[in-house]
Amino acid sequence: MNAFTLKTLFRLLTELVVILAIYLLGCQLSTWLAWPIPGGVIGMALLLLAFALGLVKPAALQMGAGLLMAEMLLFFIPALMSLLDYGGLLRADGWRILLVIGVSTLMVMLVTAFTVELVVRLGKRHEA
Repeated sequence: MNAFTLKTLFRLLTELVVILAIYLLGCQLSTWLAWPIPGGVIGMALLLLAFALGLVKPAALQMGAGLLMAEMLLFFIPALMSLLDYGGLLRADGWRILLVIGVSTLMVMLVTAFTVELVVRLGKRHEA
């Protein structure tokens, strides 16, 4: 390995460690504060804040973020491979499956909305 390759590898590892540290900090904050927000989302907000305040330049993490984005497909391959196993089922009954997913999602949203509305009304009635 030449010096350029070692330098590039060291930079890549450093960027990945910084991204991981921000993610872990977000997870820790989520746990400490008992927020219902995932640590990854808090970590992204911290990273955005660091970019906005000028503490970190986006170019400083470009190589590490690029590697993670390029390899992100690996996390989705198992789900995609299962679709290949059931391709015939999807072709024959795919519209029914989508209809059930759509109707059930709509029903969950409606029941949630009505439940929240009922709880708010009961709470107001209880306060009065």
